[in-house]
Amino acid sequence: MTDELAEKNESFQLGILKEAVKSLWRVLVQALIPARCMTCREIVQNSASVCVSCWSKLKLLEEPLCDVMGTPFAYDHGVGAVSAQALSFPPVWDKSRAAMVFDENSKGFVHAFKYGDRGEAGWFMVRMMSRAGASLIAEADVIVPVPLHWMRLWKRRFNQAAFLAQRIAEHKSKTYEPQLLRRVRATPQQVGLNAKERHRNMRKAFIVKDPAEKMRGKKVLLVDDVRTTGATLSACVAALRAAGATKVLVLTFALVDNPLRPHIKNDDDHNHNLHN
Repeated sequence: MTDELAEKNESFQLGILKEAVKSLWRVLVQALIPARCMTCREIVQNSASVCVSCWSKLKLLEEPLCDVMGTPFAYDHGVGAVSAQALSFPPVWDKSRAAMVFDENSKGFVHAFKYGDRGEAGWFMVRMMSRAGASLIAEADVIVPVPLHWMRLWKRRFNQAAFLAQRIAEHKSKTYEPQLLRRVRATPQQVGLNAKERHRNMRKAFIVKDPAEKMRGKKVLLVDDVRTTGATLSACVAALRAAGATKVLVLTFALVDNPLRPHIKNDDDHNHNLHN
């Protein structure tokens, strides 16, 4: 018994020592390479964060929200309230959430992560999505990213949706299935297309691998970086439902409140296209 207590005490002390070393290392790193705001580059306390001034400019999507579209209400309509848009044009998914509105302030994070190899922007997006989609994550049985076609994946080198989905799944101890949903058709760019054309462009672009084995009776959380018209997400949801998913929930970092605004189309000139 004495030996067991001594062993536990030694293990406890070793744990304290390891934490002290980690804390010292973090202090040294921050002193040598100070963390900076991802938007304005001002010095901040933690990495993968923004300063107070830049934070105040972000349009966070917080309750009260439409339970289906994740869009904000002017006032609280009660739990499970649904917007007129969702009633008039119901989407194929069951519920959706996004961390913030996609605008000039928030799109910098998406572009820095997606095209600028800024990993800290990805971690910021993960944190914000985990917060905004907490109820959806808790409800889901499995987390699935929106896949890229293999040609686009080869060109871009990584799938940003897969990074976000995997980190969220790891943080919340959820099952992550990166290969379950596959993109089998290389579709033309969505930029410049209206909503109907975008949905037509995405039709039958995705399939589910081994549907009976993985999907039957599951609640699936589908993850992407930005929701524009919802065409890509709708095509993914259709494939998941066809494979037997009982419920599909959608979580994105940002939500475009007006998908066909000129500033989004103009992103094509800088290879910053949205494909949703």
